[in-house]
Amino acid sequence: MNFVEELRWRGMLQDIMPGTEELLSKEQVTAYLGIDPTADSLHIGHLCGVMILRHFQRCGHKPLALIGGATGMIGDPSGKSAERNLLDEETLRHNQACIKKQLAKFLDFESDVPNRAELVNNYDWMKDFSFLDFARKVGKHITVNYMMAKDSVKRRLNGEARDGLSFTEFTYQLLQGYDFLHLYETKGCKLQMGGSDQWGNITTGAELIRRTNGGEVFALTCPLITKADGGKFGKTESGNIWLDSRYTSPYKFYQFWLNVSDSDAERYIKIFTSIEKEEIEALIAEHREAPHLRILQKRLAKEVTVMVHSEEDYNAAVDASNILFGNATSEALRKLDEDTLLAVFEGVPQFEISRDALAEGVKAVDLFVDNAAVFASKGEMRKLVQGGGVSLNKEKLAAFDQVITAADLLDEKYLLVQRGKKNYYLLIAK
Repeated sequence: MNFVEELRWRGMLQDIMPGTEELLSKEQVTAYLGIDPTADSLHIGHLCGVMILRHFQRCGHKPLALIGGATGMIGDPSGKSAERNLLDEETLRHNQACIKKQLAKFLDFESDVPNRAELVNNYDWMKDFSFLDFARKVGKHITVNYMMAKDSVKRRLNGEARDGLSFTEFTYQLLQGYDFLHLYETKGCKLQMGGSDQWGNITTGAELIRRTNGGEVFALTCPLITKADGGKFGKTESGNIWLDSRYTSPYKFYQFWLNVSDSDAERYIKIFTSIEKEEIEALIAEHREAPHLRILQKRLAKEVTVMVHSEEDYNAAVDASNILFGNATSEALRKLDEDTLLAVFEGVPQFEISRDALAEGVKAVDLFVDNAAVFASKGEMRKLVQGGGVSLNKEKLAAFDQVITAADLLDEKYLLVQRGKKNYYLLIAK
């Protein structure tokens, strides 16, 4: 497979240094891409870079995932208007271990193949690098004029940041440049990859290598992913969409991809899956014939959820979706764990009810009218129940005065009342 061609048709190529394609066509190349370790989980904003490493390895080359431990302690001015929080070493090592576990779902770190992936951390070679050594080995080769010309620096100096640009941040491009030099000297790394906002830092590294030992290295970047409406990809009202199920449940993760727009789905299925070109083109054509079936979104959501979580998590997310939007059974509802149950019914009206009352048993009509305002009146409820329009925990209510007890609770805490087809109410026993 031709790596650059693969990125090009997938819409994952922005800038490429002349000679890069020729290098990749004649030898197995080692390349690196930096990952920010400021959290103990990646989020979907990292996924494009991770997929680039995945495609790189699939094309027979050797990927290095660089954890920016040293640079994460400083902050990168690229595209930011404020400095990052600084990390201590214990937090950094914890984050690194968690990130490697996630990357192992995308990259082969374990086998004996010559192009197996490696995880490196720039903290390991920067922690004992003295300021004098840095000034001598790195600082003297790159002029201040060269550094000032970078867009990321210019933007900060021209008032984008309230407090200007610190010296720490100003030297960031030299630190990242030294990463490239170090990996070139120790791992034979000839290519650096990253987001298009990193182009200035990447070219500084290439320039540093050229000036220190005359080596020729290369670079390529991917575009920053946006939504069709220009909004920031991966950000929701509740924040980032994380790859770790502790922060974003597989159900919510699945729902994010399922709910992207048609035009975004056409781009994202190329970027965030490994499906081949012919199959993607067929899926897009099929989707355009019947957009209401959301064929692209369903396939995209499946591929990414299985890749990041598991087939089991994907199936559970589909089952959970059917509870809200399909004809799911009471049995399916009872299988949900509490987090997924709350995620599925997030935003529906909620009422607190007395656990003590349930212990003795309470008539449904009293519970749903007097204790929780699911119905405006007992007459309204009686009429709907007679017409088969009321369900408790996905089972039709047989009688309006049916007795409800603690045994009916889901997760020993919840009752799900459905009025008509679309109106849900969550009753919480306390």
